[in-house]
Amino acid sequence: MYYWTLDSPVGNLVLEGDDDRLHFIHFETSPPPVPHPGAKRAKAPFREAIRQLSAYFSGELKAFSLDFHLDGTSFQLKVWQALLEIPYGLTAAYGDIARRIGNPNASRAVGGANHRNPLPIVIPCHRVIGIDGRLVGFGGGLNVKESLLNLERTHLRGTNQV
Repeated sequence: MYYWTLDSPVGNLVLEGDDDRLHFIHFETSPPPVPHPGAKRAKAPFREAIRQLSAYFSGELKAFSLDFHLDGTSFQLKVWQALLEIPYGLTAAYGDIARRIGNPNASRAVGGANHRNPLPIVIPCHRVIGIDGRLVGFGGGLNVKESLLNLERTHLRGTNQV
């Protein structure tokens, strides 16, 4: 395993992965996240992730095409797949995701799966909001969630997409 810290408009992001796939993106917090035991600091394994994240933050990239590794329950994997289907610049409520995966009473469990999302931004859990439209729950903090949504809306307007 390797790790690298990327400076971004929403703060430092700690990337973790192997030679071929991205495994984790952590928001740097206080105290900062500790990479997995034995992980070595190296930029080379993350060149493509860095390129795509930089393009995302500059508004040039609307969807990621990274090789990544997900380790979760079958429920979590279904939720994370549904998150990938939320269009850039738009949002969905937890209940919407629960219905999409065929489990309409699982809104709280969807929230739990969002909380355990190992690849925030790439798997856009920031696009999930409360049923009343409020911003709720985000591992990077609600200010980061709001910044990501504002970034997407700004760049969406700039491309005349709806």
